[in-house]
Amino acid sequence: MTIRVVIVDDQALVRAGFKMVLGSQDDMEVVGEAIDGADALRVLARTEADVVVMDIRMPTMDGVEATRRLCQAAGGRCPRVLVLTTFDTEADAFAALQAGASGFLLKNVPPEELLAAIRVVASGDAVVAPGITRRLLDRFAGQLSGGPRTDPRLDQLTERERDVLLLVAQGLSNAEIGARLHVAEATVKTHIGKILGKLGLRDRVQAVVLAYETGLVTPGTADLLRPGS
Repeated sequence: MTIRVVIVDDQALVRAGFKMVLGSQDDMEVVGEAIDGADALRVLARTEADVVVMDIRMPTMDGVEATRRLCQAAGGRCPRVLVLTTFDTEADAFAALQAGASGFLLKNVPPEELLAAIRVVASGDAVVAPGITRRLLDRFAGQLSGGPRTDPRLDQLTERERDVLLLVAQGLSNAEIGARLHVAEATVKTHIGKILGKLGLRDRVQAVVLAYETGLVTPGTADLLRPGS
């Protein structure tokens, strides 16, 4: 399957560089480019895309607002959004995740990491770098919908599914969760699929945000959590 990608960045050289890297791949095609968020919405209204590589800091409309409007307008048919950020834009990156982005990368990642992230996002999973994600969550969790809230959807989870959700919120990979719970990685993947289905979430990024929103995990305490605690 060819992954159709739209590149959104206000710098022409950046767009050209990304287009060159993506164009060298047999399974990727750049089907559109945009210079800012508003332009991205116009391009995506007439272009079918699987993944949008979205810058955050742009004039007219930034990547956060563009992601929010794109996901609200497209609903379940929203293309996956991979946000690019730098170390000094953590708040914006976190806002983008809340807006519906499927993950984020630092803008200076090696080309192979960008390509791998696009493939992961296109496959329906999310790009979550544990260290950066935890730093973002610990720093900005207080901005999540006014603090912890009750969500009746959590009552649908089994005890094991809740354990898995807690570990996902800590930024652990499927393999690490499997090692912690002494189960196969495939079993973990099955649990995560059931969690996302029961909670009505798109991917594990949204699961992490929900865990913080509902108070299952709180800033500074996630490292202390253990399954069943």
